[in-house]
Amino acid sequence: MLIAIIADLHSNLEATSSVFREIDKRRPDQIVCLGDLTGYNANPNEVVDIIRAREIPSVMGNHDAAACGLEDPWFFRAAAKRAIEWQLETLRDDNKKWLASAPEQINFSRRYLGVHGSPSSRDDYIIDWLDAMRQLEFLAGRDINVCFFGHSHRASFFSEKRTTQPVVGNSNNIHQLQSTDRYFINPGAVGQPRDSDPRAAFGLFDSDKLTFEFCRVEYDIPSCQRKIIQAGLPIELASRLAKGK
Repeated sequence: MLIAIIADLHSNLEATSSVFREIDKRRPDQIVCLGDLTGYNANPNEVVDIIRAREIPSVMGNHDAAACGLEDPWFFRAAAKRAIEWQLETLRDDNKKWLASAPEQINFSRRYLGVHGSPSSRDDYIIDWLDAMRQLEFLAGRDINVCFFGHSHRASFFSEKRTTQPVVGNSNNIHQLQSTDRYFINPGAVGQPRDSDPRAAFGLFDSDKLTFEFCRVEYDIPSCQRKIIQAGLPIELASRLAKGK
């Protein structure tokens, strides 16, 4: 089974549209979303509408929890908080209700888990191999071979048996997995990459061949930037997109 994994769309319609055009070419059997459809950029309703229309299973991200009113964004940085405040006014009630109903985790294809931040919390960051290994205790007693996560906005590949630095996939890297190992994999961010590659990111997991492919696609960054500025959102949210940081 070929499964497309997406995460951190962050109201970026241009990036989301480009990613889905490429995904549709690959014709996966399933698409799974690791949350944060909202936040940062200027098209929250349009992005949520796409995920809803395609009936894509999605977990609740930390921005989603704030944008639908379940959590107070007091701990967000100033620019992120401003975007959430704007989206609280912009999101339709039906989209807020849909976001509020999203689960914390998704089990799919038997031994695979999808989370936003980590198995322990949607707010936790997995940045390096040690962060990933600390999360193994939260998988105890569960037959999980691969945990897919988002939140860090960095394409990352961590193996339990690999104790050196993680393999980071920036451009169509294919990694072979082993059935006897356990992995934490981040496909990278669709809507706001932070690994110095501004292209929108997603992943393709082949559960039969046990391979994971990191994929990147170009999108219309200037158009997304103009919308951010026109909405009156902080200019830093626009400028960072071109840098991939």
